Amino acid sequence: MSSKVIDFNIPELKLMAKEPKELFYIGNKNLLQNRMVSIVGTRRPCNYTKDLTFKLAQALAKRGVTIVSGGAMGVDAIAHRGATPSNTIAVMANGLDIKYPAVNKSLIADIEKNGLTLSFYKDGFKATKWSFVARNELVVALGDVLIVTEANLNSGSLRSVEYALKMQKDIYVLPHRLGESLGTNELLEKGLAQPIYNIEEFANKFGKIVEIKDDFLNYLKQNPTLDEAIAKYGDKIYEAELEGLIAIENGYIITL
Repeated sequence: MSSKVIDFNIPELKLMAKEPKELFYIGNKNLLQNRMVSIVGTRRPCNYTKDLTFKLAQALAKRGVTIVSGGAMGVDAIAHRGATPSNTIAVMANGLDIKYPAVNKSLIADIEKNGLTLSFYKDGFKATKWSFVARNELVVALGDVLIVTEANLNSGSLRSVEYALKMQKDIYVLPHRLGESLGTNELLEKGLAQPIYNIEEFANKFGKIVEIKDDFLNYLKQNPTLDEAIAKYGDKIYEAELEGLIAIENGYIITL
């Protein structure tokens, strides 16, 4: 699938050090009209971070907030899945004809089909060290606030924090135990970030719960048989089970 150029102004891009002349996309560009929140973090999150990142993205998405992240392994992928592909924006460091990282190939394809992928770069461009940095700036610019769910010292996620500070955006982090997620704990110690102690209360700052129009979720709510669901959506059913969206009981799908 070939990318296209965004044909309208995105006010958030004026916050960047240099506003891009072109921005390429595949998917539903109307998501850029929604309220957006950026979520980033380590590529190797602990189980605590995995669970709360998913729940945080899910809670915000239920309130009509579109989640923005970088399409990478770890926190990025979990945030995209928590929001559901239809309500997430993946900002890539390469041309959109390239599915990178390969481990997220199916997720990226799902976002292209139901959500939105963005890139500064034309098709065929392969990611470089500096293109990842530029990608991070765009992720931060799009969100009303930046959430860092886990990051060590010298983490790339802390570069995103630098952008957020320059853009005067509020920064939020998950509270971690001493000796863990040293980067986010240092942000708290310096007063540069605020902790999220209650996900639902935090998400309520962005509005009330709204019904998300998602064909996949609406289908699951009809409690189809497992065989019917697999025939229609394949392995996506088992992914939904792992993510805690459904349970399989007596051969039927039960939404949670």
